[in-house]
Amino acid sequence: MMNLGAKGAKAEAVPTIGEQDFEREVLRTELPVLLEFSAEWCQPCKAIAPEVAAFAKEMEGKLSVRKIDIDRSPLIARELRIQSVPTFMVFVQGRPVDAVVGAVGKKKLREMVDPYLPRAEGALKAIELAQLLREGRVVTVDTRDAAAFKRAHLPGASNMPIEEIETRLAELHMMPAQPVLYCRSGDKTKALAEKLANEGMPVMFLEGGMLGWESEGLPVERG
Repeated sequence: MMNLGAKGAKAEAVPTIGEQDFEREVLRTELPVLLEFSAEWCQPCKAIAPEVAAFAKEMEGKLSVRKIDIDRSPLIARELRIQSVPTFMVFVQGRPVDAVVGAVGKKKLREMVDPYLPRAEGALKAIELAQLLREGRVVTVDTRDAAAFKRAHLPGASNMPIEEIETRLAELHMMPAQPVLYCRSGDKTKALAEKLANEGMPVMFLEGGMLGWESEGLPVERG
């Protein structure tokens, strides 16, 4: 198979499929699929190949990322009315649900696929949490160290370092509303939430953590 992103070894992470693979790789897979339509002569496709490959690596286990060369698979390109490359298309349960034309980056790709990704138990997106906070239905718990909390935190958050959570569960559940844990990137609180859920003590956490909150342009408190 031709590596469309020959300038960077990382591009090898995105396999190119053909018409013979389309049903198995796109229509019958359980995971959502992000399909990039490209061509060997497409310079924008080559330019974004490393970024698409990096995105594919980040999404491993959640999303299948594949490429189709429109010259090698013209039937699929015609059936899906592909008129320009690169074109990105999202498939869920064998059906196309979203598409965008052009050399887009990881942020746009994430926006495309995010509504269709499998979510961990208790996960809240930043926008969802912001709405629940406005309604007074939850309180936030910053699980970072005290210095990081002092620099910046979610509005109204309290601080409970993550290494203390399991010994302070009673305190956590006596808060005035449902607690939502968050850390810097969301990974640590996701792992903790999974562990507690397995022990019969489910908690909610902020998907993407503080970084995800700030990327949405939501307010923070400092000091």
